[in-house]
Amino acid sequence: MTSLLSRLILASRWVLVVFYVGLGVALCFYAVRFLWKLTKYFDGLLTMSDGDSLLGLLYLLDSALVAGLVVMITIASYDSLVARLSGQNDTGGLEWVGAVDPSNLKIKLAVAIVAVSSIHLLQVFLNIDNYSDRQIIWSMAIHSLFLAGIVAMAVMDRLEGYGKKDKGAKPSASGSSAPKPVQLKAEV
Repeated sequence: MTSLLSRLILASRWVLVVFYVGLGVALCFYAVRFLWKLTKYFDGLLTMSDGDSLLGLLYLLDSALVAGLVVMITIASYDSLVARLSGQNDTGGLEWVGAVDPSNLKIKLAVAIVAVSSIHLLQVFLNIDNYSDRQIIWSMAIHSLFLAGIVAMAVMDRLEGYGKKDKGAKPSASGSSAPKPVQLKAEV
């Protein structure tokens, strides 16, 4: 009975595929919206002010960062929670997927969120006349919280890396004996 229950619980991870495929479909629709924004940007490029041109470019950059974030989460989550995407005989160019560990993904996700927040804050500053003081303060406060969160995560990762000493590890040139990141092994 326990074996059947264990297999059933383990098989339930395949339900996540629905979410990852859904994210892929949503990304396709987001790409259509990006193309619409790009067309709109090019239509007025020669007539708009430098500030509006920069603002339009920031909107495009923001869209690209969000799309990259969706792809990063989808691929890394599928690879770590459902099934490995890379194998030893894989020639699809997915060798890098196995090297993404949860700590690495967490830092990449946080950096992407801070980048999106930074772009939004820059858009607010470039269009400052359209925002109330309260909206500006809240935007800055939320961005500051994102920054504080990423600094706290980096400090925790650093402390965790230095707290776990590898037995028999030789110190590096900097004198640290912190363990090297573990690469995920591919299923065969």
